[in-house]
Amino acid sequence: MPVSVELVDPWATAHDAGAVFGLLDDIDLRFSTYKKESEISEINRGKRSLRNASDAMKKILDLSEETKRVTHGYFDIRHDGIIDPSGIVKGWAILEAARLLRGRYLLNFAVTIAGDSQVSGRNCTDEPWRIGIENPFNRKELIKVLVLGNGEGVATSGQYIRKGHIYNPKTGQTAADIMSITVIGSDIYEADRFATAAFAMGKGGLAFIERVSGCEAYMVGHDKQASWTSGFDRYVMAE
Repeated sequence: MPVSVELVDPWATAHDAGAVFGLLDDIDLRFSTYKKESEISEINRGKRSLRNASDAMKKILDLSEETKRVTHGYFDIRHDGIIDPSGIVKGWAILEAARLLRGRYLLNFAVTIAGDSQVSGRNCTDEPWRIGIENPFNRKELIKVLVLGNGEGVATSGQYIRKGHIYNPKTGQTAADIMSITVIGSDIYEADRFATAAFAMGKGGLAFIERVSGCEAYMVGHDKQASWTSGFDRYVMAE
């Protein structure tokens, strides 16, 4: 997945960006289901037990169970005996990268992985960060531009780029009535995990996000019609 790190503070250095990429490499090596040598792959092959899992793995598993509970079972990383934490690791990893940068006394930055972003402070023109929402029917077009506040995050879930990776765990079927849902959260971890769960819910995901404190959402259906939560408009940049 493409990764970008934008550092605005004049005292930021290449070493700061390098530290972020080093952190993300370590997380990928631990949680990637595509790498045979990753910790999660060893757990899924039975080569390592959950009892002997790393603290980071146990943390992600605990967060996943908590998310499963608050989404009423629509977020579930266990499928046919396989654990795939991808739906929660990306947002968590971006947030960990942001924490690393703050620990290095950086105040103004954006960390983005595959279009999901965590922002801090202001952008290079000393304005609030702006994030575009792609049209799922034409990825060259932005259908909305969002203005994010300090510390907020935004994540989009959909299957117009990568098909078949999100499904309703209650039915085993992918959502057939929506193309994408974009969620703004108090941070990227919240936005990412709830975007995944809401997409699995289909059209009902928007009503779910409406009830989640601190989150707003914008949904595009297969019928090319958009709908959004009651507080979403305050994030949209005026045209």
